[in-house]
Amino acid sequence: MTFRAKLFRYPGAGGWTFAKVPARHAPPATHAWGRTPVLATVDGVSWATSVWRDKQHGTLLAVPKKIRGTKGDGDVVQVELRPRG
Repeated sequence: MTFRAKLFRYPGAGGWTFAKVPARHAPPATHAWGRTPVLATVDGVSWATSVWRDKQHGTLLAVPKKIRGTKGDGDVVQVELRPRG
């Protein structure tokens, strides 16, 4: 599943930067706390991680600085998610 997403910084001190996963692309929760292990690719850079559910924002993918580079809040990225065992 591939989609474009706008990055947003979660409010608060030390807030992480996320890409919201559209509902039609959100994998079902398979682990505690609504987590699902995935192989994520953002703008061509891949890593093993998990997406999780947030009551306010839906399914989220945390995108670390080392992955997103100079992109941040409000920038658009290309995202691919693949299930991971």
